[in-house]
Amino acid sequence: MRITLLDLLVALAVLALIAVVLVHFGGGGGGPVVPASATLTPGSLNPGVTQSNIASTICVRGWTSTVRPPTSYTSALKTRQMAEYRETGSPGGYQEDHLISLELGGNPTDPRNLWPEPYPRASDVDKIENELNAKVCSGALSLAEAQRTESALKHEHG
Repeated sequence: MRITLLDLLVALAVLALIAVVLVHFGGGGGGPVVPASATLTPGSLNPGVTQSNIASTICVRGWTSTVRPPTSYTSALKTRQMAEYRETGSPGGYQEDHLISLELGGNPTDPRNLWPEPYPRASDVDKIENELNAKVCSGALSLAEAQRTESALKHEHG
């Protein structure tokens, strides 16, 4: 396998983005952090979102509301997954979060793409998701690179 200068620059840009995200948002307000389990929550993509159609999907303001699952679904899943994650807090202290966010083409309802993330970390991560979406929609980052960055962040730091 031959690594080109472009490959190296892309890898460095992704690492720099992860570092900025961790420095800027890593604290999470001192609240509890539950990293996503690579086994329980490996992630799952929405097959209707691709790099070639982001202009008509994830880059359209309000698009995520068209695919967001109902709270009746996520609340029941959150309770089940809290037990799987051995989380004993009140369900109200958690958000059922997408490993690959809807903003980056994550599967809306696949349980492999959802896990119970405690507040305030869940709110902090929402900001990261929006930042990555903006980078994808501006062309600064590919959809696949943003998805890998988000997955690594959530598996390591919740």
